[in-house]
Amino acid sequence: MSTAELWSFLPVGYLFTILIETPILLVGLSARHSYARRLFCGFWLTACTYPIVVLFLTPLFVPEHPILYLAIAETFAPAAECALFWIAFGSKEEWGKASMWRDLITITLANLASFGGGMLMAELGWWDFLEEHWKSLTAI
Repeated sequence: MSTAELWSFLPVGYLFTILIETPILLVGLSARHSYARRLFCGFWLTACTYPIVVLFLTPLFVPEHPILYLAIAETFAPAAECALFWIAFGSKEEWGKASMWRDLITITLANLASFGGGMLMAELGWWDFLEEHWKSLTAI
């Protein structure tokens, strides 16, 4: 994929990812987080990691090592999002408590769900379809 194709794919993939991950975060994050914070995290966490996964890791690994790409990207995204979440919303009092583990597990599960959804989209050929429609919309 060219750099232009990756940039073109970025908003489509981001929207797809948050559509899968945000509902999981809304339901799964612990009760100590307000609904607004959970919703914010659905957009924010992916916004922090998705450009790195798509724009940096894809050209680095995909052409020669697609399996290595998946391993690195799908380890990086949940690990980085868990770290960002904890830095922003964690506290000494919450460290090691069930709510901390629930939050981190929920973030990881949300990432796994969007990965699975992305793999399904690729298998069914839907990414090509969406990309073509996105290009026609942005050409207007």
